[in-house]
Amino acid sequence: MTPAIRCKDLVKRYDGRPPVDAVRGLDLTVAAGECFGLLGPNGAGKTTTIEILEGLTRATAGDVELFGLLWGRDDDAIKQRIGISLQETRLSEKLTVRETVALFRSFYRRGPHPDAVIARVSLQEKADARVGKLSGGQRQRLAVACALVGDPDLLLLDEPTTGLDPQSRRQLWDLIRAFRGQGRTVLITTHYMDEAERLCDRVAVIDHGKVIALGTPRELIAELGGEHVVEFTLAEDAARPAPAADFLSGLPAVRSVRREGESYCLSVTEPHVALPALLARLQEGGHVLSGLTTRHAGLEDVFVTLTGRHLRDGDAE
Repeated sequence: MTPAIRCKDLVKRYDGRPPVDAVRGLDLTVAAGECFGLLGPNGAGKTTTIEILEGLTRATAGDVELFGLLWGRDDDAIKQRIGISLQETRLSEKLTVRETVALFRSFYRRGPHPDAVIARVSLQEKADARVGKLSGGQRQRLAVACALVGDPDLLLLDEPTTGLDPQSRRQLWDLIRAFRGQGRTVLITTHYMDEAERLCDRVAVIDHGKVIALGTPRELIAELGGEHVVEFTLAEDAARPAPAADFLSGLPAVRSVRREGESYCLSVTEPHVALPALLARLQEGGHVLSGLTTRHAGLEDVFVTLTGRHLRDGDAE
């Protein structure tokens, strides 16, 4: 089956002094019917990549295909098969919600009735309200409605749940699951790791314009070598400085140790084995705990392990 998305050696360079390479030889294949996540810090190249896929930005080099179609040759055919929700969507503030969705519906040869799409994003009560009167979360849901009104085969969502309240966020998750359940394809960028773990069949971690990890969330987490994370801080002691991370190396069931500011993070396979050994090691060194938590490892831990940065770190893209 032809992939929904295929990128090969994708490059995007912005001229300047010096020039900036936002995307540096990125390779990516997304199967039809897949929910695929792009993860990475601000400035990693996620938005640039998705804008190239949307046809909003022209690549400097490399190949991009959507369902085997090419921008510059099959533009109209591609536009009829994709729906787009940008990171920031600016809509006419004097139009109503219904008028806005109807306007976007007129751009496509097929699609549901505007009122049906408005109901899907739970904006029925705001159908006759002007866009300028909507809250930030309501505008975000309206942007998603505009992406759905053409009945697309591929949905491209750039940070779609930013600004949404928890209930609206989960409603959008259900909508994405239902869309994918119809055999359609979703590409999503997000900073919410629980969102990626719950929605995505596979994810790609991008840093400095390249894919540095690719797989299912479970596969990437398993590559850490531990399913659990133990985080702790030590009480301040002027006479006894905080130890380096290697002070904890060699503990049973501990696969890796890293220090983040005043905190220590241990990736462990068996917390019931690691915790007694950790407490004994700290007692031997004369250190006193001020806080300790345990949790399951997640995609945030994958990214920090790979790059030393958190997903929200980095310069603005």
